[in-house]
Order: sequence, then structure tokens, then C-alpha cells
Amino acid sequence: MEDLKVIQKPLKEKYRSDPNASRITLKATGARTNSAMSCSVDIGRAIYAAQAHSGVGGAGSGACSGDLLLGALAACAQITCQMVAGAMGVRTNRIEVTVEGDLDLRGTLGVSKEAPVGFEHIRVHFDVDAPDATEEQLAKLREKTEQYCVVMQTLTQPPQIRTMWGQATEPG
Repeated sequence: MEDLKVIQKPLKEKYRSDPNASRITLKATGARTNSAMSCSVDIGRAIYAAQAHSGVGGAGSGACSGDLLLGALAACAQITCQMVAGAMGVRTNRIEVTVEGDLDLRGTLGVSKEAPVGFEHIRVHFDVDAPDATEEQLAKLREKTEQYCVVMQTLTQPPQIRTMWGQATEPG
């Protein structure tokens, strides 16, 4: 198992001495495939296939955007919890994060103006097996995991979103 303190020490020192070095921009690009009900999502290091949920007419055989959002939260919460446990010296046999979200598809289909578009509730369940951890350590693990989970913080304290539209032009 890697020693997080050793790995992160030079990064933390660099970011303390040069705060601008800590600023990054992540990028994802969606591109249409041969169907209006699917797309590819390029995150720069991998390309994922996504499609509309079967509840709005999609095939239902691939991840929908809601799955990807919940998956991002699960991944972030999982990795953050593992890293915090490691940094705290809390030995764990297992950490497993399950994320569920509730949607009313009438909103996204425009069937009902009263139905919201988007998730109404999201539940994040942490299953942590840390037999030697004290209640105080587990409480601190929860506090720090929730504090440092980027996706959770983004969802609970949403950033300003700015949209820009342009028209694609044919080369030539």
C-alpha cells in the first residue's frame, strides 16, 4: 500500500509555496454517435459510451448521464474515504460506497411542469469495516471524507455554471 503522506508531501509543499500551481482545469467533451439517444464522452484519459435512459426512450443497455453522475460521486467518495483513512492511520478491511438517486422522469420529458428536472434526492451510503477504529476515529473519518470529497462538495455547494453556444462550421 502506498504511503500517501510521502506521495503528497511534495505536492502540498509546492501548493503552499505557489498556490497557482494547485489550480487545474478538468475537461469532458460529449460527441454525438449515430443515434440521438447516445453519445461518447471523452474525459481526456478515456472515452465512455453514454445513452439515454430507457425511461426516456433510450435502449437502457448503457450508462445514462444520471448513472455517470452517481458513479462520479461514488468514485470520489470511495477514493476520498480510502485516502482519509490511510492518512489517519485507520486500518480498514473494506470500504464500499453505494450511491442512489431518485428522479421523476416526467420533468425531463416535459410531461409535468411540477415535476423537477434532475435528481430530487441522492443518498450516499458508506459501508466501512474498520474493526480497530474508535467511534471518535470513525466520526473524524466521516467528517473529513465529506469535507474533502470534491464531487460531494460540488453537489452540495453548486458552482456557477456558464453556458456558451456557438455554431459549428463546415471546413473549407
